Amino acid sequence: MSISTMKLTFAAAGLMLAASTGSASASYCSDGKTVTFAGIDWESGAFITEVMKTILSTGYDCQVDSIPGNSVTLEQATANNDVQIFAEEWLGRSDVWNKAVEEKKVLAVGKTFVGASEGWFVPDYVIHGDPARNIEPKTSDLKSVSQLSDPKIVEIFADPEEPSKGRFLNCPSGWTCEGISTAKLEAYKLGEAYVNFRPGTGTALDSAITSAYLQGEPVLFYYWSPTAIMGKFKLIQLEEPAYNEACWKELSSANGKRDQACAFPSVDVAYGVNSTFASEAPEIIEILEKATFPLEDVNGSLAYMVDNKVDAAAAAAEFLKTKSDVWGKWVSDEARGKIEASLK
Repeated sequence: MSISTMKLTFAAAGLMLAASTGSASASYCSDGKTVTFAGIDWESGAFITEVMKTILSTGYDCQVDSIPGNSVTLEQATANNDVQIFAEEWLGRSDVWNKAVEEKKVLAVGKTFVGASEGWFVPDYVIHGDPARNIEPKTSDLKSVSQLSDPKIVEIFADPEEPSKGRFLNCPSGWTCEGISTAKLEAYKLGEAYVNFRPGTGTALDSAITSAYLQGEPVLFYYWSPTAIMGKFKLIQLEEPAYNEACWKELSSANGKRDQACAFPSVDVAYGVNSTFASEAPEIIEILEKATFPLEDVNGSLAYMVDNKVDAAAAAAEFLKTKSDVWGKWVSDEARGKIEASLK
């Protein structure tokens, strides 16, 4: 082989290598493949999903979609590559997700947001009253979950349909947090004292809390941040025994022991991504690795949704219009220009 022929061969090989390792996300999208998101139905997840769908579709010309379902179903769909991106995966909370991680079917990418928390809450006025609304305190010394078994406390949170028991307002069935709180009720030996009430949707959960709060009624419930509820209302989180790994392992397993309970662990929230998709679309993964939402901006966007009675898509558009200093750092200059032009 002549030197010139060898040069041409190596040059061709170099071009082929560049093509194979270059803009994989552009190739993924330009090939007509759809990036399907988990259709998360809680507020923060829905908002973040809409922001990221817009960034990919407008900034990178990707075909995007989302499919509805509860968190467990959508986690399994991500493992199966029916869903490519689960935009708000609370890591370590789900047997389905943990198994998929072990099987290398999914992986966590970036940090969707930092500083979130979760637990069991009551309105501040239950403990301290609210003179501005002429609400007297119901129990001035309530601080801990351990006090919830006291019959006087149970009576405060009486279930409307079964008044001999209290009502604990849980997550909707199918949400990971519903299983955890159900396990906690059993471990804290509160199952006989409280009705484990599961609203049908995240919206129904919010409506129940909001209705009780605006009427000044006692309500005991699971909740988390970032949310509009946490930003709008004054709430008290009840103390629990300190988190420990052995306790949590049992609580978070469907077949775990229920002889002790503990606080929720510190929260790590990431983009849950199908592993095959991650290998096929590294430039999309690069965007997700950068796309950390400031917690105050998420709370602000969720409050915007509630105050203006708009959906997650409208809140996402407002975020993209007003927070380019945040999301502009996640994307290429070309993508930023296309997104900003679409919002005018």
